[in-house]
Amino acid sequence: MAAPALADRLSAGETLISGWSSMPEPLVAEAVARAGFDCVTFDIQHGLHDAISVMRGITAVTAVGVPALVRIALGDNATAARVLDMGAEAVIAPMINSAAEARALIAATKYPPVGERSWGPNRAMSLRGTTPQAHLDGGNASALVIAMVETRRAVGALDEILAVAGVDGIFVGPSDLSVTFSDGKKIAPFDAALDDTIAAIAAKAIAAGRFAGAFAASPQRARQFAGMGYRLIALGADSMYLDGGARAMLAAARPA
Repeated sequence: MAAPALADRLSAGETLISGWSSMPEPLVAEAVARAGFDCVTFDIQHGLHDAISVMRGITAVTAVGVPALVRIALGDNATAARVLDMGAEAVIAPMINSAAEARALIAATKYPPVGERSWGPNRAMSLRGTTPQAHLDGGNASALVIAMVETRRAVGALDEILAVAGVDGIFVGPSDLSVTFSDGKKIAPFDAALDDTIAAIAAKAIAAGRFAGAFAASPQRARQFAGMGYRLIALGADSMYLDGGARAMLAAARPA
């Protein structure tokens, strides 16, 4: 089975910008996909999604040729495997702070011999038009598993996390990184004091043969991350797109 678009493009070294879906409405996710994002990430951890809305959202964005990723809830490795069965091309797992946590994630999301993932990707095969054997043969390469690095502890264990077989990439959460590095004193995802650490995380991932991703709350931050070597950059969220677009149209329509 040929790797789906997301794995192929990241392997080729492209820089991809992901839309971010927090609203549990497939038409909103489809609109985000049609806006031109390279992929769409569905957020269960802090968004309003559940398994049903993610399943419908994956169908909606896949129908317009855009790959889907899912950020699962904290420690929910069972859902990680489930959304891959639904057709997601990647899972992003929050708060992976140790090699042991990374190994548990891989056990749930990669087929043997890399992991222990149970068989049952019926929806994924339907969406991709693959046979069971072809899906099994290519499943570990095409289902990307991404560990979030967003705490001081995770940064300290980064070498060990990157050494876990099956971890395809890492993903930085600047907001949580700012909280943990300030010992809970502030939330400051744009803090320049984080930049050396964020750049070092990408450099370590690249040196280990993995890709690096990050959440960018502004276009300027997205460009900055790309300059550091980040290749999967989530830009804002659907609520921001709706709010920003509405405000811009109103401002243009009202008399000066």
